[in-house]
Amino acid sequence: MPEENGEFYGKHGEPRKYDANFRGPIANRSCTDIVCCVLFVLAVLGYIAVGILAWTQGDPRKVIYPTDSEGQFCGQAGTPLEKKPVLFYFNIMKCASPMVLLEFQCPTTQMCVEKCPDRFLTLLNAFKSKEDFTYYKKFCKSGVSDSMRETQILALGLCPAMLMPSKSFTRRCFPALGQRDGVITVGNNTHFDDGSGKKRDAKDLVDGVKNATVAIEARQVVMKIFEDYTQSWYWILLGLVIAMLTSLLFIVLMRFLAGVMVWIMVALVILVIGYGIFHCYMEYAALKGRPGADVTLQDLGFQSDFTVYLQIRQTWLAFMIILAIVELIIILILIFLRKRILIAIALIKEGSKAIGAMMCSLFYPLFTFLLLAMVIAYWAVTAVFLSTSNEPVYKVFNESKCEYSRMTCDPANYSKTAMKTQCPDSECLFAFYGGETVYHKYLIGLQFYNVFLFFWCANFVTALGQMTLAGAFASYYWAFNKSDDLPACPVFSSLGRCLRYHVGTLAFGSLILSIIQIIRVLLEYLDHKLKGAHNKCTKFLLCCLKCCFWCLEKFIKFLNRNAYIMTAIYGKNFCTAARDAFFLLMRNIIRVAVLDKVTDFLLFLGKLLIVGLVGVFAFFFFSGRVKAFEDTAPHLNYYWVPILTVAIGSYLIAHGFFSVYAMAVDTLFLCFLEDVERNDGSPERPYLMPESLRKLLNKKNTARYAE
Repeated sequence: MPEENGEFYGKHGEPRKYDANFRGPIANRSCTDIVCCVLFVLAVLGYIAVGILAWTQGDPRKVIYPTDSEGQFCGQAGTPLEKKPVLFYFNIMKCASPMVLLEFQCPTTQMCVEKCPDRFLTLLNAFKSKEDFTYYKKFCKSGVSDSMRETQILALGLCPAMLMPSKSFTRRCFPALGQRDGVITVGNNTHFDDGSGKKRDAKDLVDGVKNATVAIEARQVVMKIFEDYTQSWYWILLGLVIAMLTSLLFIVLMRFLAGVMVWIMVALVILVIGYGIFHCYMEYAALKGRPGADVTLQDLGFQSDFTVYLQIRQTWLAFMIILAIVELIIILILIFLRKRILIAIALIKEGSKAIGAMMCSLFYPLFTFLLLAMVIAYWAVTAVFLSTSNEPVYKVFNESKCEYSRMTCDPANYSKTAMKTQCPDSECLFAFYGGETVYHKYLIGLQFYNVFLFFWCANFVTALGQMTLAGAFASYYWAFNKSDDLPACPVFSSLGRCLRYHVGTLAFGSLILSIIQIIRVLLEYLDHKLKGAHNKCTKFLLCCLKCCFWCLEKFIKFLNRNAYIMTAIYGKNFCTAARDAFFLLMRNIIRVAVLDKVTDFLLFLGKLLIVGLVGVFAFFFFSGRVKAFEDTAPHLNYYWVPILTVAIGSYLIAHGFFSVYAMAVDTLFLCFLEDVERNDGSPERPYLMPESLRKLLNKKNTARYAE
């Protein structure tokens, strides 16, 4: 094999030499990468300062509450507008499209009201009935009296020219748009009076019929999904609890029956996917001859009701082909790598023993999850406060030509300014949130810093978990007598070493990874901004860059993981540990390329099995296919919403538990490679690997040390 060739060793460093005093993670170590440690501490202090600055300048009410033309918050408790939570637009047609309203820059008067109008009514018709005029005044500014004439009210901009049926969406009154026989309607009418006596088409309310249809359907889908979550959240929670218990059960069983459990997992994954293929075929066959079932997905196009796709034969055919390909790939991998799978199972068995010797390692991901939750929460809160730390900007909006149009203004004394004198029909209305101070000029920089520190801190927390578990599992492998030589609390001892000596190393590795991730974010941002404007050459270049940095991120994650293992064992700085780990892996490239990846594949099958079992259970429960669950299951618009949520959540939960196994296997694998280089099985240099692994590799110790 190439790893036994002297020339190969020379290219990738010298193999480890026997050291009689080596007993696993060294105790005598010093602080590593101090410069990076200091830099990280300063960066975190700066991050805290940014958070404090954002919290003093920001106002989340700008996100929670809509803002009227005077910059007041609708529905805010303790204010005169407390009982007026909805924003009403005087002339919705000036907003061009309902989607533009989400940008808060509609050039019309906006005021807070108790609820949206529910009828068609013009100001002219409202004057004919006292009851109608009383209702109409709910949507007018203060100062309107019964003695005022219609023309006077409109000239002063106190009331809208007309009302139309509207619905509240994101606390804003949107026209109650709908469709009837493919025609856009508002309040079930295709036409409406615009207040000046003219009849307008309902489609004039939106920027084109097509865009209006998409807006309507998208809103309906979002509302239905939200409704499904409110109906099924407790069942989703129950599904996630089942996923957690199933994952824990698998881990416990693997502690005692690792080899059997691996083969059971492989068999069950094949059976679950096989059942999926069979189910897809049965659905495909059942739709044969049914009217409309032979329509192609391309002809069907996008449908807001996703259950429509399940009535098409081509959908089930696509599912069946995809599952068949996955099944074939898994079977071929198992056939060609069956010998390596035996070695991988031996590593998993040893990992099971290591986890069994320190059961608290199973619960360490909860600590990592808690720290990550704190980092995510801090980032999200800071981002919200930064984005809401702008000041309200008022601009001139007018009907006729005006040289001051869209210029900034002060609403407090606008009626006395030259702008109002020269443009009598203009108004000074709230436009958006912005600012021109030094703080506001560098606001985008603070947002960038917030994102970058989020990546750095999140990667640091993940790295801390990896190095902590690596140190604990390395202590287990290098212990001659597992019961006597293993530290009393290996996980906590390893965590203490990491925090005392290697914060700088963790910061260094996570900094490199964060820089690559922030570059990927910038590339995605650039691609989004230039979408539709760049040519094919630029698009190809951006695609290549995104692909290259994706690959680079994967490589750095792999290198960092192994560097942390070497640091946990030898206490070296990041660069030295990364070099030693890389050379060690290169000297054993065949074992790395096959054995380590096969182990990852087997653990992935375990996660896939848990997701499959919980997902199948969720499918039969929420879809109502089983009569026993028909009365218990909630009635949903889209039953795939809770199924997909349970499946994704189950994978994340299973990944959390199996990540301990993955770290155990990776650490033991690196220790195993060093064991092969350090020792030769002689009485003076016995192998520390388990007997089962020695047999598979044709290695053995002499009689005095044989197990």
